Amino acid sequence: MKAPQVGTDYSNEYVAELMTEGLSEDEVERRATLRDNELPHEVELRYLLLCLDLEIGEELWRRQLFAGRPPVGRHRKNSYTSATPVTDGESVYVYVANLGLWAFDLEGNEGWHTELRPFKVYLDFGTGASPAIWGDRLFIVNDNQDEQFVASFDTASGREIWRVGRDVGHPGAPERRSGWSTPFVWQNERGTELVTVGPYTAVSYDLEGEELWRLGRHSYVPIPSPFAYDGLLYVSSGVHGDDNRPITAIRPGARGDITLEGHATSSDYVVWHDRVAGTYQPTPVAYEGSIWVIYDRGIVARYDAKSGARRFRARLPRGAFAFTASPWAYNGKIFCLSEEGETYVLEAADELNVLRVNSLGEMVLASPAIVGDRLLIRTQTRLYSIRGGKRPPGAGGATESSS
Repeated sequence: MKAPQVGTDYSNEYVAELMTEGLSEDEVERRATLRDNELPHEVELRYLLLCLDLEIGEELWRRQLFAGRPPVGRHRKNSYTSATPVTDGESVYVYVANLGLWAFDLEGNEGWHTELRPFKVYLDFGTGASPAIWGDRLFIVNDNQDEQFVASFDTASGREIWRVGRDVGHPGAPERRSGWSTPFVWQNERGTELVTVGPYTAVSYDLEGEELWRLGRHSYVPIPSPFAYDGLLYVSSGVHGDDNRPITAIRPGARGDITLEGHATSSDYVVWHDRVAGTYQPTPVAYEGSIWVIYDRGIVARYDAKSGARRFRARLPRGAFAFTASPWAYNGKIFCLSEEGETYVLEAADELNVLRVNSLGEMVLASPAIVGDRLLIRTQTRLYSIRGGKRPPGAGGATESSS
């Protein structure tokens, strides 16, 4: 398979370099695709679901979901199986956007498989949105070039309960209809909503697929996931060069089109809106009254969660220039994991204070998971389980966890 490369600009830089040679648009696209994309005829794959023992890391079982040529292509920075599985504690649900949904029990027995047909994604970049689970429902969002939709499935049988078509996109870039943002089920004081972020527009639905509200003037490349904190919903998106790359804080109860007009930064349902605070890939993290943002080029910022006031914005030390994984926080610290496997440990303060840098020495694109007192990090070839605590007397190995 074509290997990933650190950074987010190298494809655009290559296209710009080719254009200076006077090549036609078709030839530029052909060469860029040849170098940075992987198409179905170039590779044969096996898609696997693995179960590991949390305590010791031993593999307990693996199941093959698919073998053969993938139905669509991908950018070499992406994966053919980028969606994260979800669980209700009884089954594990796997979503591969261009193949289908699977359910396995915790012993690895397949419960059901629902096929889903493939759709074309912008420039064959591949897919990225994971499913969301709520009660006995699975929800997926599939924003693509052919047929944008959001759908709900029964967790017991895999039966499709409803599917709602949608039409979201940037009025100035109608060719951009694909999205990579995972939906979020928001339980708030006014009800429970399914919040989605598509190109240019965030849309919220009730759990039966009826649209509740929509918010425009977001990025035409949606990747970060919406999230809730202390009673408010936060929607973020942003790609370099887009005029709209905001973070928007929304209070419960919104209905209709709540898009802000002109230079407005708030309204009845929009608590605050910062037009240039949003991120390209990492989802911000909320911690101790603040929203912490790590930008993919190595800049970190802290915003007040209630007012949107920026506390500071600063660049991390030299060499920290590429971030895809989302940050996390605990114990008075913010953690930012770079694509080069460097975790920058920051003090949760009103100014940038890097306490230390922990190196894994290998490329990392996936966001870590926290399970109890364990931190799970997946690098390009390894899975780490990290847990704090002092060494027993006389024990060898690593010293007390720096996390």
